[in-house]
Parts: sequence; structure tokens; C-alpha cells
Amino acid sequence: MKYSQSVTSSRRKNRKAHFGAHSEARRKLMSASLSKELQARHGVRSMAVRKDDEVMVVRGTYKSREGKIIGCFRKKFVIHVERLTREKVTGAQVHVGIPASNVVITKLKLDKDRK
Repeated sequence: MKYSQSVTSSRRKNRKAHFGAHSEARRKLMSASLSKELQARHGVRSMAVRKDDEVMVVRGTYKSREGKIIGCFRKKFVIHVERLTREKVTGAQVHVGIPASNVVITKLKLDKDRK
């Protein structure tokens, strides 16, 4: 059911807006839930992910693995978490891209802009 006349519910338009979003908009789209303790402390349910935040994967193959974010790739809508790697056929280790919505932030990197 549509609640607002000014917001489209068209699948086609929403997909175009999502995949055609510019970098600043992608930052907001790449947000993750906070842990229960962080929600209580900061008064918000979710926040944009950032390098050096500590996260726990809650969906997918790497479920219940924890680590620090070592990179956020807005172009691909994924983050790289330390120690989450797989081996290529050549034997090289590569980081696995995890969608930001599949993690829970367990520890924030706070600075003056984020407090």
C-alpha cells in the first residue's frame, strides 16, 4: 500500500535510483544496524559503515565472523572485513565483499564528526 504521493513504489524506478546513485547517496545506502548496547548508548538503530568500525557478519556464508572493516567500496556496495578472505585458483588470498546490510556494528570508530 502506498502511503505518500511524492514517493514512487515502482520497482524499475527504485532500482535505477539505487544503482545509479552518486557516492554521497551510496554512503547512506551502505548503513548497518548497531548492536543492542550501541543502540542504547547512542539512541539510533543504524549508522553508515566506515573503515575501522568493528562488525559481526549476521547473514550468509561468513555468518558470526567478526573483524574490523578495512575498506568500504561504494561502487560495488560492499565492505571488506579483515580475516574474511578466500583463496583464488592461483593460490592468492583475496578479501570477500560483504554487503553492509549483512553486518551488525559492534564497535564504532568515533571522532569529532561522528560523536
